[in-house]
Amino acid sequence: MSIEFERVHLKPIYPEPLGAGDTVGIIAPASPGDAARITKAANYLLGLGLQVQFGETVYSEYGYLAGEDQDRADELNAMFANPDIKAIVCARGGYGTARMADLLDYELIQRHPKFFWGYSDITFLHNAIFQRTGLITFHGPMLTCLASDLVDPLTLEGFKLLFGKDVPSYTEAISPLEVLIPGTGAGPIVGGNLSLLVTTLGTPYEIDTTGKLLLIEDIDEEPYRIDRMLNQLLQAGKLTEAAGIIVGDFHHCDPVKRASSLSLDEVIRHYMTKAGRPAVSGFRIGHCSPNIAIPLGLPALLDTNRKLLQFGR
Repeated sequence: MSIEFERVHLKPIYPEPLGAGDTVGIIAPASPGDAARITKAANYLLGLGLQVQFGETVYSEYGYLAGEDQDRADELNAMFANPDIKAIVCARGGYGTARMADLLDYELIQRHPKFFWGYSDITFLHNAIFQRTGLITFHGPMLTCLASDLVDPLTLEGFKLLFGKDVPSYTEAISPLEVLIPGTGAGPIVGGNLSLLVTTLGTPYEIDTTGKLLLIEDIDEEPYRIDRMLNQLLQAGKLTEAAGIIVGDFHHCDPVKRASSLSLDEVIRHYMTKAGRPAVSGFRIGHCSPNIAIPLGLPALLDTNRKLLQFGR
């Protein structure tokens, strides 16, 4: 498909809510996971009154991938095509979704919209699917996040969005928020993992931030690496074109190897100032606990005066 196709405005599609007894497909579109942990975590979905169907990728391993690219893409296509599967939840992230983006049947996905759920490396698929189909997807905890014996209740609460529950506003009742650049911005939310967003640049899946709220988060990246990636987004116009910027969690992103370093806060503030768009940090979205689930592609309002992220339907 051409680059021009992805820039065509598509009407956002909100997936149909699930009901008791509906089936959730579990896939591993990136790296292989621990099948035992994934199976244990699926008990939470069973407890919600849902059924689960595991894809073969959950048990597959091909180096650092959960199967060859074509196999992982075929499984995702099949999950969307299967009328008995009402939602698709990714077992884990890791690496590899960008390798299969060209192998997905976006017309099929658009004809059979349903919940698609994950974060981290899944960012590339969120972005590609929204651009090519208009389907609103969900940036939320992977199944392996539920394998721990102690999971934050707010992390678990997010999965109730599968049942069509209205998306609650994000306020300081969830976590302290800090205004970096004051103002108000509105538009569909796009983005996710910063490392993955940078890899879209120059590809047919390059992230489009124009008039949109940009979400960024990451893990295990030192400040100089965050600096490099934000600088690339800035020079590509992705920060200045955004309607606003939602700064999620940057987990374990403090200086480690360099004795002299700017702090993570200094780096983020530098680029938010350069961008000059309304920006708020402190959102517990990403590689953190709780990990708050939010819809990508859904119009939202970022109001720094009220420290509010409000979602529309």
